[in-house]
Amino acid sequence: MHTTINIKVKRFDGEKEWYQDFQLPYEKGKTILWALTSIREQFDPTFNFTSACRHAICGSCAIQVNGHAFLACKTSLDEVLETFNTNELTFEPLKNFEVIKDLVVAWEPKMEKMEQIKPWLIPSEEGSKEKGFIQSEEEYHQIAAPTDCILCGICASECNQLAVNDGTYLDPFILNRAYRFAVDSRDCAPEEHIRPVYENELWKCLHCMQCVTKCPKGIPLHEQVAYLRQESIKMGEVNNKGAKHAFAFYDDVKKKGRLNEVMLPVKTEGVINTMSRIPFALRMIKKGKINPFHMPKAVDGIKGVREIYKYAEEVSES
Repeated sequence: MHTTINIKVKRFDGEKEWYQDFQLPYEKGKTILWALTSIREQFDPTFNFTSACRHAICGSCAIQVNGHAFLACKTSLDEVLETFNTNELTFEPLKNFEVIKDLVVAWEPKMEKMEQIKPWLIPSEEGSKEKGFIQSEEEYHQIAAPTDCILCGICASECNQLAVNDGTYLDPFILNRAYRFAVDSRDCAPEEHIRPVYENELWKCLHCMQCVTKCPKGIPLHEQVAYLRQESIKMGEVNNKGAKHAFAFYDDVKKKGRLNEVMLPVKTEGVINTMSRIPFALRMIKKGKINPFHMPKAVDGIKGVREIYKYAEEVSES
């Protein structure tokens, strides 16, 4: 049983940054937001963080705790202490954001990036004259999950691609918003939402799934990324490494039921670009990771695999 909680807070005054230590008496049933508020009210009124609704609706109170992003008002302090098995907590601002002061981050650059995907309905004039913009229950459910996004920034903080990208890759919550309008039955121009996503390195998603596992609303961002990629292919955007890699997977599994890992880089990047990877390939061969002379045979039950492909193609066309 904890009697005190030792909290280290990352401070920033616009010029320099440092860590400041605080010690709070443990109280059962509290939240991270309670700890933040207690620090400001009891120890340092200059300490800055953001919060508003206290009910996981506004999304303004997200921070990092011990290197992981949480929504402060929703997250139980008891659960965090149990998860990390310690009474030593470090509070820091969200990653992949510009920091304004202490735990307060700037959203303006993110909103400017979001404008690229036109996060609004582009209605059909003909449709509005005939039946207005009434949706069926099924059509509504297509946008229900993505509309739950509260722009807390947790997905962006946890995104490993944003951590290494030069700034062109769009934040996961922007991808979510593009998907939300692209699938809306009342929107007549889904391509205008999808194309900017494709042009900003859509295929560089690392599939780390951190945006999904940490989302406080459980939004299936991985499914949305897959949908946006599929739609970009339907738009004719197939001359890129991402699409070529996907087609290589598709063809290999359909033919043999397994991947030909030796030929996969060649199909994805071409012969010339693959040549630059020879030193790496030689090291893998030396370690026994790949066998350049192995040609995979079809798996048992390959007919069943092809039947699945056939069924999927028929469903897609219907």
